[in-house]
Amino acid sequence: MAPPRAPPRGCAFPESAMLDSDDFDFLERKFEQKYEVTEPKVLGEGTYGKVYKAVSKQNSQVVAIKRIKLNPDDDEGIPSTALREVAVLKELDSEYVVKLFEVFCSPHKLVLVFELMENDLKKYMKSVRGQLTPRDVKSLCLQLVKGLEVCHARRIIHRDIKPQNLLIDSQLRLKLADFGLARAFVVPVPKYTHEVVTVWYRAPEILLGSSIYSIGVDMWAVGCVFGEMATGQPLFPGDSEIDTIFKIFQKLGTPNEEDWPGLSGLPNFKKNFPSWRHKGWDNIRTTRAQVGRNGIDLLDKFMAYDPIKRWTARRGLSHPYFQEP
Repeated sequence: MAPPRAPPRGCAFPESAMLDSDDFDFLERKFEQKYEVTEPKVLGEGTYGKVYKAVSKQNSQVVAIKRIKLNPDDDEGIPSTALREVAVLKELDSEYVVKLFEVFCSPHKLVLVFELMENDLKKYMKSVRGQLTPRDVKSLCLQLVKGLEVCHARRIIHRDIKPQNLLIDSQLRLKLADFGLARAFVVPVPKYTHEVVTVWYRAPEILLGSSIYSIGVDMWAVGCVFGEMATGQPLFPGDSEIDTIFKIFQKLGTPNEEDWPGLSGLPNFKKNFPSWRHKGWDNIRTTRAQVGRNGIDLLDKFMAYDPIKRWTARRGLSHPYFQEP
């Protein structure tokens, strides 16, 4: 009999699963004993896995499962994004964060079992043709900010806030999902990769090449999502980093050292960038009609150019916009 093979790096499972090649799918069979995939149609698909609907054979609870194929011959083992997501979700326990129920791991597959949310914000906005009510805009934004306050209080930066990663159910309860790019932060903040956050929701400090950033990148993305819910379309739909930063400058004005001390020292900032004035939220589609004067003020607080001046989630929760009836 061939000697047992080691599990993928970062993956631990019972010794009974370590017999020979016939037992490589031991935990996959364990999964199938507890859950049944009810719809073969893929609910969603990410970089490393596909999401399906399944039902628990124990209590009939409908769940979402993410299947991630592994290459047992790959020295990298489990993708770091999957490990990171599992670690973060095991730590977070909040009504505003999607729940991870179970993890099944074998040398061939990693299966994550989540609570099922019927929709994501992007799909929902498309279904209503971008016409959210002012009340729904406020409710969804409040839940998003509460979810990030929970993450940031535990020193976790999400780093990929966008409508596709905000799950909602039929009652418009919102939960943060897809923590594959999340990571813990410490003080002082170390240098991070700037290849995070989908470009449309990417904070200007990252677009301009800064490798030192913190929770402000999440709050900028909140402002982008908030504005998108109000206007019915993305605020800065650039096709590249430079196109996105120019779209930001065109709407919010080109910043200077007075607005953002240290701006000129960022790697990708050029002194010959075009100079635009703030367009004004009154001229950006239906923003004021949807969120009112207080909502506009909160947008400005979340989208301050200087990350130090950008409001945190905790501070945002006390803003008058959320106190209004």
